[in-house]
Amino acid sequence: MLNESIKYLNPKDKELYIDMTFGAGGHSRKILETADCNLITLDRDPTAYERAKRLSEEYPNRVTPLLGRFSELPKLLKENNIRQSSIDGILFDFGCSSMQLDTGERGFSISKNGYLDMRMDAGRDPYQITAREVLATADEHELYKIFKIYGEEKKAAKIAQTIIQARYMIKNIDTTQELVDLVNSCCPDEIRLDKLQRPQSNATKVFQALRIFVNNELNEINYGMLLSRYYLKINGRLVTISFHSLEDTIIKRHIAGNIINEVANPVPLKYLSPMLVQDQDTINEFLDTPWKALNKHVDVPTDEEVDTNPRSRSARLRAAIKIK
Repeated sequence: MLNESIKYLNPKDKELYIDMTFGAGGHSRKILETADCNLITLDRDPTAYERAKRLSEEYPNRVTPLLGRFSELPKLLKENNIRQSSIDGILFDFGCSSMQLDTGERGFSISKNGYLDMRMDAGRDPYQITAREVLATADEHELYKIFKIYGEEKKAAKIAQTIIQARYMIKNIDTTQELVDLVNSCCPDEIRLDKLQRPQSNATKVFQALRIFVNNELNEINYGMLLSRYYLKINGRLVTISFHSLEDTIIKRHIAGNIINEVANPVPLKYLSPMLVQDQDTINEFLDTPWKALNKHVDVPTDEEVDTNPRSRSARLRAAIKIK
């Protein structure tokens, strides 16, 4: 959704933007081509950071590449003398980048065999565990929770049990193909379809769950949304692209102001009515938001884009302006 995200971001000359998820650099390049603006790029993946440095050479004095997670951004911006309320626009393109998926040895891809790594930081943090280590050390209940909560996997219990049995009877699961085969053994003759009724691997949700857990993605997304409010100017623009309901729910509830103690509230706003919450001050606190949504409903990719790039099929774009 490149064109849609740039339309909502609306880059202008002499302004300052942050691409919070540089990836392969497609959004960043389009921002720089659209306006004579300055751009900060952030990515936790060292490979993406090297690409960003090359882009900065193409656009001298306009691009500042940063290496780190969303939670590391305040320190990185302070080192570059960037202060609160100084950014004109922020863009997030959440999830796994095509660059990561296309590199089999990173362990993100179902279709490319490789070691079960899944660390977006690519080993930058020596204390971060791999997906293989999660499967080798977590107990059955922990695996069940990971698959059920982060993958919304309907056969989470069966898959967790089978992994434990494999660990004790055969060996640890080391590669993506071994994990795919194990999940398939739990779903014999089952054909799964995505929301667009296209065939989907039985292992898709398990891979998603492990990736989210290994990279602490939901907490990072929540913190990224808080940072957007902190660093954007009044009338600054926020654009987010998410790829599953867990990501989108966090974004939606931040924009709606439905947060508690700086965390997206798990309870939808529709349940916070005067009939259920008698304290009007509490209701007003939930409804108080610094954001004005630019699109009433999420934007989704066109059929033409999905045909060209099937990975975009589950993309959901939200955009908002900071109003206070």
